[in-house]
Amino acid sequence: MAAKSAPKRIKSVIKRHRQSIKLRARNRSETSRMRTFAKKVLQAVEAPTPNLEDAQAKLREAISVLAVTGRKKIIHKNQASRRISRLNAKVKALALSQAAA
Repeated sequence: MAAKSAPKRIKSVIKRHRQSIKLRARNRSETSRMRTFAKKVLQAVEAPTPNLEDAQAKLREAISVLAVTGRKKIIHKNQASRRISRLNAKVKALALSQAAA
């Protein structure tokens, strides 16, 4: 069997295939962007000398990107909410640890 066969020669199938290729590229780009912003927050929190203001600024950017990907249905809205919540918890834990020190 071939890995990927060419689409059937029906106009609607050809168009749908063309659309799916564009959509997949756009979704992969947005997913990659979302992961990058989440990693920036984690790196700011887990740095050897973490800076709370820097982590909070990066968290705000990440929340915006995650909300957009959820709204555009690139990821499920509950997954976006869960990721935001987990990042927020890490930044809040950093704030508490710095306040205690």
